[in-house]
Amino acid sequence: MTNDALRPVYFLSDSTGITAETLGNTLLTQFPGNNFDRITIPFITTVHQARSVVGIIDDVAAAGPVPIVFSTAVSSDIRSILSECQGIMVDLIGTHVGQLEQALGSPASWEPGRAHGLGNAVRYQSRMAAVEYAMEHDDGQSLRALEKAQVILVAPSRCGKTPTTMYLALQHGIFAANFPLVDEDFEREGLPRSLKPFVSKCFGLTTNPLRLSQVRTERRRGSPYASLRQCGFELRSAERLYESHGIPYLNSASVSVEEMAATILQRMNLKH
Repeated sequence: MTNDALRPVYFLSDSTGITAETLGNTLLTQFPGNNFDRITIPFITTVHQARSVVGIIDDVAAAGPVPIVFSTAVSSDIRSILSECQGIMVDLIGTHVGQLEQALGSPASWEPGRAHGLGNAVRYQSRMAAVEYAMEHDDGQSLRALEKAQVILVAPSRCGKTPTTMYLALQHGIFAANFPLVDEDFEREGLPRSLKPFVSKCFGLTTNPLRLSQVRTERRRGSPYASLRQCGFELRSAERLYESHGIPYLNSASVSVEEMAATILQRMNLKH
């Protein structure tokens, strides 16, 4: 059954709130007939702040639908206070850490911010280096150190190359470059010359013509570049190019950046 009323949903954390949002929203996707009003409250680091948040949630609960509350607070004091709220509490940390302590035979550190803080400095620096690499090698701007790329995304313009390379870099520390395919490549039915030594690192993206035309129209309304005919031609040509060179590819039309990145990691056997 569908529910047209907005159900308040709170994501609470004593750190950034990213984990609470990610896990909580993943659970909420299993209830597509419901409408949610999402509120994130990060950096709840003091007892006073925790009590203030509880007051907010209690007021909302008294006025309408009972809020759903996802919490990744680590501090026992903060968690204890938040658990007193009148919302339906889903403790995403406390529920499971005890099980892991028992399984591993050692106590948890109970330190806030470890998931998205500097934590592992080496891994953090690696991700930042990957982001710098992706920015330098966006849209074929640079050929420098192309041999360092772990994957090179190729596709016609506006198929999702840039956000995917940036996500691979920021979230997974993957050195990713991307190159646009242009009319010259389609006429020759070959990869850009600079990519030929790295064909084994290439991964193609495609989409559907209507979707591509809509995206390009937002940028250049009424231009040949955005026409349905041109978009169809480029996508058919790109897929022929991928197949003739043995390049794996993915249709990005109805796939999120996260799903594209996961598929690329799996199909290219990339370690992260």
